[in-house]
Amino acid sequence: MEARAEAKYIRISPRKVQIVCDLIRGKDVGVAQGILMQTPKSGSEYLTKLLKSAAANAENNHEMDPDNLYVAQVFATGGPILKRGRPVSKGRMYRINKRTSHITLVVKERGEA
Repeated sequence: MEARAEAKYIRISPRKVQIVCDLIRGKDVGVAQGILMQTPKSGSEYLTKLLKSAAANAENNHEMDPDNLYVAQVFATGGPILKRGRPVSKGRMYRINKRTSHITLVVKERGEA
């Protein structure tokens, strides 16, 4: 059995979030929360909230033991890009891409196969 949580349209680049995702993949939920609390990356704030949500989903919706949970999957994919511009010489414009992310986090119980 697995429980998941998703955060969509987060205004951070998926490349930045993926760095923090790699830190917590495969770790116990308590250890992962500790890592996220001590990581100074901007993506750790969103992943902390998502991890708490996935753990709560597992406990309340699927009756899993919160002490045996671990992060089975976590990944960030690209969402829609907000296209903005910066004026440059001769009346032109350089594009500035403001990227968004869809983050998915899945927790499972440790005793399961």
